[in-house]
Amino acid sequence: MRAGAGEAGGRKILYLEPVGGIAGDMFLAAGVDLGLSPESIAQALGGLMVPGWKLAVSRAVRHAISGTHLDVVLDAREAHPHRAYADIQRLIEAADTLPPRAKARALAVFRAIGEAEAKVHGVPLEEIHFHEVGAVDSIVDICGAAVVLELLGNPEVYAAPPPLGSGTIRVAHGSMPIPVPATLELLRDVPVRFEGVGELTTPTGAALLKVLARIGHAPDFIVERVGYGVGTKDFKDRPNVLRASLGRAEARADAGLWVVEANLDDSTPQLLGHLMERLLEQGAKDVWVVPAVMKKGRPGHLLGVLVEGGQREGLMDLVLRESTTLGVRYHRVERHALERDWVEVETPWGKVRVKRGLRAGEVLNAHPEFEDCRQVADKAGVPLKQVMAAALAALTRG
Repeated sequence: MRAGAGEAGGRKILYLEPVGGIAGDMFLAAGVDLGLSPESIAQALGGLMVPGWKLAVSRAVRHAISGTHLDVVLDAREAHPHRAYADIQRLIEAADTLPPRAKARALAVFRAIGEAEAKVHGVPLEEIHFHEVGAVDSIVDICGAAVVLELLGNPEVYAAPPPLGSGTIRVAHGSMPIPVPATLELLRDVPVRFEGVGELTTPTGAALLKVLARIGHAPDFIVERVGYGVGTKDFKDRPNVLRASLGRAEARADAGLWVVEANLDDSTPQLLGHLMERLLEQGAKDVWVVPAVMKKGRPGHLLGVLVEGGQREGLMDLVLRESTTLGVRYHRVERHALERDWVEVETPWGKVRVKRGLRAGEVLNAHPEFEDCRQVADKAGVPLKQVMAAALAALTRG
């Protein structure tokens, strides 16, 4: 594998685009196309006590897009036993070559599939026997996907909504509609696309997305490598590829600003004042309360908080704990901030600091520091506004 993405700083991001859908072999192929060695993947899977398999890697083209195609080739003598979740759990836990985090991820994927199958068939998880997914190639695909994430440096994984396909397919239980029930059950409560012909997203692919990725918009990040995992089928309406973009989130002081909001129609002024103080103490960049007319003509307030991305969850929790709201909204915002500095000026009653806002070296705004002016005014027995005006006059003269 080449040097890892994100080593220059910023958290690692892996963004998956299931252009032609997603299956376990496509995930592994995308990892290889990003630069991972097939030998390193196979070595990490060597401790699985399943015989008679090897990875066959080749180049392939779909709709003029070139990428990596990967097959898990089985020994012709290898049977395809039906395995229970407990059997697969023992196989994975006994694999001494799998890193602990990869084991946990693989087990979570199998459990998700088992729970989906159990719900579809109306039986307990313990009675589910994996058919296609319990075969050697599927065990290698799922454990291999967990290994790929380890070898990529444990990136945060995001994915675009997958296309599910249409039609029917023959499986161990007989003829099934596409998407098969387990796939649709796995992808409940996340965005999907009902489009395409044939099975575009397999149960294994659906489970990998549901367990390992956040399905939806990716954060802003710098793309450093792109890989294409090529599927076996060649669809007429789309390239059968899984695109994987690997990079790092841009490390900027102002990156990831969010506005958190809540409508409040039953808060007292005392509660609001206390909450505003707590939010500022805990790192909010700004807090505001605006009068509003709520439903049924009730007077209320709109609470707004400007926060950096890393503090969003903590400050949202504070709003939920310290206010009477039952929920909050949040959205990303862009900001352009002036450069800032401080200068000290001399007034007839003493020195005060003035904060300046600059752009390209030009002073566009200036504000005397309130606490400095108040202390000087109190000590000299003069109006506060007179001290503030003198400070701005001194800045202009200087």
